[in-house]
Amino acid sequence: MKLPINPKKLLESDLVEKERLELKKGYNPELIIHTITAFANDFNNWGGGYILIGVNDNKEVEGVNKSEIDSISKKIIELCNKIQPTYFPVIEPFEYNNKHILILYCPGGLERPYKAPKSLVKPYNYKLYIRHGPCTVVANHKEEIELINLSVIPFDDRINHKANIDDLDDSLINKYLKETNLNLKELSKIDICKSLNIIDGSKEYLKPKNIGLLMFCKTPEKFIETPFIETIIFFDEIGDKFEEKKFTGDIISQIQNSLEYIKNKVISERVEKIDGQAKSLRYFSYPYQAIKEALVNAVYHKSYEENVPVEIRVELDRIDIVSCPGPLPPLNKDNINNEVVISRRYRNRRIGEFLKEYNLTEGKNTGFRKIKNALKNNGSPKPIFITDEDRVQFITRIKLHPKFKQNVNLAQATQQVKAQVKAQVKAQVLVYLKEGSLSISELVTKIGQKSRSGGLKKIISELIKNKLISLTIPEKPKSPNQKYLITEKGLKYLKDKDI
Repeated sequence: MKLPINPKKLLESDLVEKERLELKKGYNPELIIHTITAFANDFNNWGGGYILIGVNDNKEVEGVNKSEIDSISKKIIELCNKIQPTYFPVIEPFEYNNKHILILYCPGGLERPYKAPKSLVKPYNYKLYIRHGPCTVVANHKEEIELINLSVIPFDDRINHKANIDDLDDSLINKYLKETNLNLKELSKIDICKSLNIIDGSKEYLKPKNIGLLMFCKTPEKFIETPFIETIIFFDEIGDKFEEKKFTGDIISQIQNSLEYIKNKVISERVEKIDGQAKSLRYFSYPYQAIKEALVNAVYHKSYEENVPVEIRVELDRIDIVSCPGPLPPLNKDNINNEVVISRRYRNRRIGEFLKEYNLTEGKNTGFRKIKNALKNNGSPKPIFITDEDRVQFITRIKLHPKFKQNVNLAQATQQVKAQVKAQVKAQVLVYLKEGSLSISELVTKIGQKSRSGGLKKIISELIKNKLISLTIPEKPKSPNQKYLITEKGLKYLKDKDI
């Protein structure tokens, strides 16, 4: 199994936050076994972490002797046999600027909680180790209990027994490898999937994990409850007129396609020239970055065991992005809108890992801050984060920019006028047909419509559908001699409306 990240990224970028990195100038067995155990316990569901041997605290590569690489690797394996239950990280040597380092990748373990000897001098005194920020510490009693409660394997890291490795799409896997600069092409598909930690099981029963299906399957809905995003755009206050669209496929495509849809359908820009200034003022009905952050957050934190999709609901004056269930403790309905909101608990740690690789999230508790900043910079109202007492759902509410509200009022007025005109034309058609059958050309002349291909044609179709009028030649609806008759139901409609 190889590293799931390009080693250069560990050294040259902040893609992996410092809480998930342990830098060791040299080999120190006690500190290393404690940190391996802490990453394996993955107390905050961060996705484990990395230990870099031969790198100092300033992230400067000092290197280790090439001749010692094999020896240190064997010693680490011996150390890991002392962990209870046994746990082995991925050990990968790497050459950087002609210096050699050793990288230990320690994903969250499937059999947590793990214990390690406090000292390597017998008799061993075993302790539970966890990460507090960038430090490895012994868990206190409360944390021990919580860690035991976390021993259930998270949903995204579980095997899916309904799927097969063939359900993981090669093109999606290759696209990911290309975009993240992972050079695994020389490996077989099975070995690539093992390196990405998206399959598990015995040799004779290898199965995809849920994370593999969510990231690399074009039809994950065959195997997982509602792994998609639904968008609803409402065109009136009542909710009678709306446009609905579902985005399926792998998670990355869902996010990208739904954002593109909202960008084209919902977001509009306005430019205002300011007297005495060369630069114009630009602002948007909704800032794209705020919607993106809110949607990625919803996808990241939704439960994929619940039969509820992520929803983007576009009302006339706001966008609500809804996911279920609500936020994890310590967040609740009373503190979720505080100026400073800190929570480092993640429901889907593996989804988070891949979203980071695609630069869609940082996993550093910056989502709320980015949403607020994007709205502030656009001159929009502050966001509202909503949950309930039982944390059943979580809503990010993004309000329309104030200067676009006049457009909403105009749209509402236009809709009302259109509805009134439609009702008037509908009544006129029925009144004229009450006098006798008429063709569409005759109706156009009587009502004064300029074209028979516009609203009148739609109104006639609606009247036929509602059985208020009928065709004189029903067996030939497109006959040039076709005329329309009012029905008994149509006559009753006029009587009830006192027309």
